[in-house]
Amino acid sequence: MLEGETMGVDYYDILKVERGATDDDLKRAYRRLAMKWHPDKNPNNKNEAEAKFKQISEAYDVLSDPQKRQIYDQYGEEGLKDMPPPGSTGSQNGFNPRNAEDIFAEFFGSSPFGFGSSGAGRSMRFSSDGGGMFGGDNVFRNSSDGSGVNMLKKPPPVETKLPCSLEELYTGSTRKMKISRQVVDANGRLVTETEILTIDVKPGWRKGTKITFQDKGNEHPNQLPADLVFVIDEKPHIIFKRDGNDLIMNYSVTLSEAIGGTTVNVTTLDNRDLSIPVNDIVSPGFELVVSREGMPIAKEPRNRGDLKIVFEVKFPTKLTPKQRAALKRALGG
Repeated sequence: MLEGETMGVDYYDILKVERGATDDDLKRAYRRLAMKWHPDKNPNNKNEAEAKFKQISEAYDVLSDPQKRQIYDQYGEEGLKDMPPPGSTGSQNGFNPRNAEDIFAEFFGSSPFGFGSSGAGRSMRFSSDGGGMFGGDNVFRNSSDGSGVNMLKKPPPVETKLPCSLEELYTGSTRKMKISRQVVDANGRLVTETEILTIDVKPGWRKGTKITFQDKGNEHPNQLPADLVFVIDEKPHIIFKRDGNDLIMNYSVTLSEAIGGTTVNVTTLDNRDLSIPVNDIVSPGFELVVSREGMPIAKEPRNRGDLKIVFEVKFPTKLTPKQRAALKRALGG
């Protein structure tokens, strides 16, 4: 095998670091990924989370150890398997990854989720050699889960409005949001990082719908990162007003159109042209309901609300005596 060639698992890819990553880079990457994928933080997807958590821990175990990293960089995963265990003279399959919970406990003391191999009831203590999450011989007593296990406190979520046009809420859209936030690096310093978040706005979403990105808010020492929540807000539309799943529009007609009939031409939110005949006599405030031309229903994608056209009748401001007489005769007055 050529030097630098690896086989099997790519530990650098698992931790999402470059091959020249420093110890601080590795600590920062491990801390974020381990918090994200710990099985107790993913109760609805525990099997996948447990597998990823073990991979992350194994990758950190190898890359943070200079001897293991050198062997891995030269010979890949197979080289690690051939590495003799400590104190031996050279048996095969000597590489045994450290326990994932032990590594986690070195960073976070007793687990923030109420478990860990460091022992229930123990305070969160971070090593004074800088190997812990924040460094320093600190003891944190933020909260307890009721069993005596101290837990890191999570601040309230950070909410921000996401203005959307009615067109976006009708057809759906993909929004790219660039965020800038403060994070705690491996040495406990606050640094600023930027990230692009993708939000898939679904057809029919309403004002007030919330999209949560876990742990994407600002971080502070001795706390878990806050969640970032985007709240859908509706921009005013020049023609349509939303009422639940229905759309309402106002339409003006002349008196002659109100009496003699007319056609309403409407361009929908997805740019279709509708021609809606009006054969009834239109009085002020008359409402015409066009079935299934309203907003999509989020939980029933094939269904839509209605379009409600509310009419305004424009009466003439002046009539000649002849016009008045003709109108009077026509109306039977």
